[in-house]
Amino acid sequence: MLYWLASQAVVLLHFLFIVFVGFGAVLALRNRRWIYVHLPALSWGLFVEFTNHACPLTELENTLRNAAGQAGYTDGFIQHYLIGLIYPAGLTREVQFALGLILIGFNLWVYARVWRNTKAATRNT
Repeated sequence: MLYWLASQAVVLLHFLFIVFVGFGAVLALRNRRWIYVHLPALSWGLFVEFTNHACPLTELENTLRNAAGQAGYTDGFIQHYLIGLIYPAGLTREVQFALGLILIGFNLWVYARVWRNTKAATRNT
């Protein structure tokens, strides 16, 4: 039971990390210190997205599931849990690449606003 609970906690942590990768830059609009946490997370998320590299949280979840007597899964976290929710049917590498580019574009737009707000605040002091 403990391993199953731990695997579920990893699923929740993994989901929250993905949300943070996608939208963490918005926190930097309120406090620039978030940049130091978000940029490494974003870099890792983009690395996983573009290289199809396995995420350690997926490995940890599978290990905990196996220890709990459950079957792990062979695909990644996003493919296993979220494909049906956020990705279109028939996900291809091209679509995955396009989604990564959208993620980059959104974050560049938000960080441009952060930079503009910082520049404006500096001029006003």
